[in-house]
Amino acid sequence: MANPVCEVLLTEALLKAPENDGDPAAGAVVDFWGVVRGVEDGRKIEGIEYEAHREMAEHQLRLVAETATEKFQLKKVMVHHRVGFVRTGEASLFLQVRAQHRAAAFEAGKWIVDELKKKVPIWKRPQFKTNPPSRRLLRRGKQRDRATLMRR
Repeated sequence: MANPVCEVLLTEALLKAPENDGDPAAGAVVDFWGVVRGVEDGRKIEGIEYEAHREMAEHQLRLVAETATEKFQLKKVMVHHRVGFVRTGEASLFLQVRAQHRAAAFEAGKWIVDELKKKVPIWKRPQFKTNPPSRRLLRRGKQRDRATLMRR
């Protein structure tokens, strides 16, 4: 059964904030953007490859959103998560929570993100930046090649 209060989406497209529909029952609207950091495990990265079991992930996203709606008496929950490669600085998660009051909206947002990390089958694999060889090593290599060529 579709719940018009909960919207979940898995997509390869860039995430965008939706237009505000001006719901007068929602006195608080909290947006959260989960953005790919430039460092993972102390190493620089190009981005993160997100993989999901789509049907299970969408189902779990919906369960988390519906549970949050009941638990925090929310007016609306939107959870959009990217799959595929997400570059450093781009958003992998957009969450919008609408509630009558701000405390519920903030608490629900934190709770939803924590639950997503625990329950939704989305896996991430960072793509680390490769360190280009230093100029010094390149010079040595060129000199060694030149010396090898001269000996022949």
